Amino acid sequence: MAVVVQKHEALQLRSDMDIVHVRQAARAWAVELGFNLVDQTKLVTAASELARNTVGWGGGGTVRLEALDDGGRQGLRLIFEDHGPGIPDIELALKDGYSTGSGLGLGLGGARRLVNEFEIVSRVGEGTRVTITMWKRGA
Repeated sequence: MAVVVQKHEALQLRSDMDIVHVRQAARAWAVELGFNLVDQTKLVTAASELARNTVGWGGGGTVRLEALDDGGRQGLRLIFEDHGPGIPDIELALKDGYSTGSGLGLGLGGARRLVNEFEIVSRVGEGTRVTITMWKRGA
């Protein structure tokens, strides 16, 4: 059976206030879908980091939230997309401690560890798309 998107919403990411809004939306959706508190926190933390990257490094962009159903299994997918400079070396960018700025270099790799599924596509000069998915654990 194919994964079905039950509902979706797109949000703009241009400022720090938009990052807060994405955090709030991710938590609200996770609560609505019945995620436990630990998974809500993991998802919101990953969403916050990726939203910050979209604004700070990507020059702004969008995030699309999607409630998923995979044959009764509930999930939440977030797709962050920007048209910024792109990431020349994705593997390097995912390594802990690597940063092109003043941060700790834990963002992308940390976000990847917090969710069930993580995909990143980036083209230098065109932008970056990061897709994360968290599946609700069984009751």
